[in-house]
Parts: sequence; structure tokens; C-alpha cells
Amino acid sequence: MTQHRSSAARRAAIIAVPVVGALLLAGCSGSGGDSGDSGDSGDGAAEFSFTFATSNNLESPYETLAKAYMDANPDVTITTNPTPNDKYGETIRTQFQAGNAADVVQTTPGSGDARGIIPLAEAGFLEPLGDTAAELVPAGSESIFEIDGDVYGQPMDFTIAGFVASMGTAAMNGLDEWPATESDLFDACSALAAEGKSLLALAGAAGPNAGLTAQGIAATRVYAEDPDWNEQRAAGDTTFAESEGWADTLQTIIDLNEGGCFQPGAEGGGFDAITNGLSQGTSVGSFIPSGSAVEIASAAPPEADFKVQPFPAADGGDPYIIASSNYTISINAASKNKDAASEFVDWLATPEAQEIYYEASGLLPISSYQDLDLSDTIYSPVVDLLAEGSYAPLPNNIWPNPAVYEALQVGVQGLLTGQSTVEQVLQNMDAAWGE
Repeated sequence: MTQHRSSAARRAAIIAVPVVGALLLAGCSGSGGDSGDSGDSGDGAAEFSFTFATSNNLESPYETLAKAYMDANPDVTITTNPTPNDKYGETIRTQFQAGNAADVVQTTPGSGDARGIIPLAEAGFLEPLGDTAAELVPAGSESIFEIDGDVYGQPMDFTIAGFVASMGTAAMNGLDEWPATESDLFDACSALAAEGKSLLALAGAAGPNAGLTAQGIAATRVYAEDPDWNEQRAAGDTTFAESEGWADTLQTIIDLNEGGCFQPGAEGGGFDAITNGLSQGTSVGSFIPSGSAVEIASAAPPEADFKVQPFPAADGGDPYIIASSNYTISINAASKNKDAASEFVDWLATPEAQEIYYEASGLLPISSYQDLDLSDTIYSPVVDLLAEGSYAPLPNNIWPNPAVYEALQVGVQGLLTGQSTVEQVLQNMDAAWGE
């Protein structure tokens, strides 16, 4: 589909070093609109509520957007409900079922996450969006945004789910170049572990980070060889248990753990293990959304030099990454404030809002990422991979239900503690997929 294009000046502003954003604030509950059918109180004022996931105590980019909108529209009141990321999907689904979900809700494309727009829309929880949202859907990705031609989530970003590394920390510990091979990676792990540090910071106790780590590794073990592996699984031509690539992915996690690549106690680590490890220089990097590099950089010295790096392929393999739109905005079908909510969601697609969001989050703009010069940014190591198309979308966005991704998350946690085997995890993912 046709995508909006911003001016060169705005594109330059978007990619400039962003201000602090956030993934997670302390959670609080909120409810859907109850102030009138259109959010209009009768005196020209409007109000609605907005729920989004967060991962630390900094101001979320969504909070920044809400404040900017209210500043520009003094008669509008937005009640924001930041909610912890690790249980966000389950939380908003419970709120939808109870009838007290917010008017505007952060969601994700596809079916493979508890906050995925397809199952939420199929359950009748989401309102179809208009042309503005439809024009932002990347060509070829319609199936994870639409049902019967109606779009239920407006994309906000183009996220690279690669490995975010502090090259400054790496250099200070004798690692002048990012490991190009698996052998080089394990050598780096051993050297750092000997100094009481780690190459990777892992929030093992947080399911989303455990799952993202596995998907990032699967980019080189599964999707570099078979970019259409998900389609093959959907057609019944393969299974997780039959996949050498998925078995190698999970075995790599075990090898990383046993090889000292994760920080001590990684199986019990929360998101703070990543933030603290990367900002304090005790870990070099982590599997986190690319925009998080900008957030963490704000708490680290300038010489940290964060870059998005491809995870090394198995020896002899080619680099490959995960990249796609990962965050969407949806409207509650039961909202009594749909007019006010719709105006806000439409505004989120404007160049003004896009610039605010990406200055705050560091994520690439869905409206213009293909036109950006990324050579002098945190994305410089993966510029060629993007240009070559050496990337696959987030697998869990395409999987048929959230249970598959939940089985992967729990399975990775079991691998870290020794309570699960590779075979058990793969069989559980197949069982969750169903037939």
C-alpha cells in the first residue's frame, strides 16, 4: 500500500539523537470511556483513556505523545494508563472481557501475541480503523493488520529486533569488532566472563525478553535458510519438532548460558538487568527492540556507542535479522469516546506526531523508514541487510495464536533453569499451534 512520506528535514530530525523515551512505567489500571458517546462533554471538551505497555520508570513515548496532543488541543483530556510489559497482553484482554478497557490501546500486529490485533478483533474488541491506518500498512503485511479488508491496528514503527550492543563497552574490554562468527562470539563470552562481565544481558524471568532472544537467534538458524518457514508450518509441511533450525536455535541458548555469555543469575533477571547491565558497562548488549538503545544510551556515558548488530550466524552462515512493524494503536469497539479517540489516532500518523514519537523512542518511522539515511546512526551495522532484504518479520506476529509464543517464552526459561529440554519445548510449541 502507499505509505506517507515526510520531508527531508523531518526525516533528519527523526533520526537525530532522540530524547529519553521508555518502554515501561509503574502500572496502573484504567477504564474505557464513560463520558458520552463521542467523548464530548457538551462544552466543547473531549476526553478518552489510553493504555500502553512500559518497561522502566522513564516517561513512555506514548505519554509524550498524549501530552503533546493535549498541549495542542487544550479542550482534550487523555487519561494515560501505563501498564507493565511482562503481563500487558493478559491485562488488556482481561480488561476487554470485563468491559473496562481503555478507549485507545497499544496492540501488536498479527495473532501470535496476547495483545495481537487479529484475535482481539475476531473477539469483537476492536473498532475498524479508516484510510489513514490502511495507508500505513506495509505492502505484503495486510494479513496481520486486516480482517476482510478492515484494518484494526495502525502501525507506529519499523522495529529491528536485533542485538543492541555498546561498542564502547566492547572496546574497553578488548573487543574492537563485533563477532562475525559463532566461534568469535563464544571467545568473546569467555574473555568477558573472566573479567566478571558478560557479552549478553538477559531478562530471563521476563517472558517477552526470553521470547525475543529466541526469535533473534532464529533469524540466522531458521529464517535465513527458509524465509517462508512460517508458511510451511501453517501448511503442515513441517513442525517445530522436525525443524533443525529451531532445534539449533534453542540449543544455542543453552550453549550461551553454559558458555558464560549471559550475566550470572540470568534465569531470574528482570528488565532492570538489561538496563543496569548496559548502562553501567557490566554487559555489552542484549536482545531488545532497536529503539531501546536510545533509551539506555541516555543513562550511559556518550562513549558507550550503542549499535544494532546482527547476531552471529552459525559458522559459515550469512547474517540475517528480524525487522517489522511491532507496535500498533487500536480503538476499543466498546468505547463511548470513539470520535475523540479516532481524531487522536489519525493525528498519530501526521509528520508532527511521527517526529515526536521517534525522537522519544528511537524506533524507525513506519511512514518513511525506507527513505532514511541510516549510515551515521545506531542502525549503521544493519543498513546493508535492510537494503538487501536480509530480514524476516517477527515470527510470533504470524503464528496463529498467543499460546505458541507463550510456549516459546516458558520453554526458554525452562532451558535456562535446566527444567526443560529442546525436544520438550519444540513439542509444546507444536501442541500450542494445533491443527
